Amino acid sequence: MQSEQILARLGEHFADGVFTVTGEGNHFDVQVVSEAFAGLRPVRRQQLVYAAVNDWIKDGSLHAINIKALTPAEAQ
Repeated sequence: MQSEQILARLGEHFADGVFTVTGEGNHFDVQVVSEAFAGLRPVRRQQLVYAAVNDWIKDGSLHAINIKALTPAEAQ
């Protein structure tokens, strides 16, 4: 798994998003900043990010992902 693959997938799911992906192998830290998270609780935000990569989690390509999901206002 490459960080570029994760960035591309996140871009498909969060068109207005700004992303930071670090890590290697199958363990990554991801920060997603998007208006899509406005008004959502932290658990729901993480669920949206997991939904974008769930197929990779299921097949083992992605084992661990640490998610930070913020609105643009929260990221400032």
